[in-house]
Amino acid sequence: MRAYDNEPVVIQRDVDVVVIPAGMNVKLRAGQAGYITQSLGGSFTVYVEGNLFRIAGEDADAIGKEVVKPPQLPPDATEDDVRDLVWKQMRGCYDPEIPINVVDLGLVYECDISRNDDGTRSVDIQMTLTAPGCGMGEILVQDVKEKVQIVPTIREVKVELVFDPPWNHSMMSEAARLQTGML
Repeated sequence: MRAYDNEPVVIQRDVDVVVIPAGMNVKLRAGQAGYITQSLGGSFTVYVEGNLFRIAGEDADAIGKEVVKPPQLPPDATEDDVRDLVWKQMRGCYDPEIPINVVDLGLVYECDISRNDDGTRSVDIQMTLTAPGCGMGEILVQDVKEKVQIVPTIREVKVELVFDPPWNHSMMSEAARLQTGML
């Protein structure tokens, strides 16, 4: 996906969105005009009538964009292939206010993948937020869960929000610190 530089957009159909940073679900109506301010990881941040909203990738058609396709594994996928795809999916989860994915922000503390007796897999993830009171916390947790859940062979995903240890900028990848000027 590419980042949009305030590309004008008109909402083409009613669409459920999330208010940034409050995390509330609301509906934008067909005909409302605004701007795409960010498109990372398959979701879109749009500015409409003085507010920021997050539009999920599966609703991209509501703003005239291509709907995001689910990830694929090769038929002979190894455990490493599955693990790599799970981490790739998490790298597609972005805080709508910060154009850096949750992995590079250092928000994912743990990701355990276990194989079930039927050949499916279960994933347990522990993650945090940059600030405990962030209104987008549950939205980010749900985004991680949904993106990992669509990886082929994944049956169950549990995402636990933890605050110990507290997040700080040193947990960010070097690239993320460079991008934010914190290096």
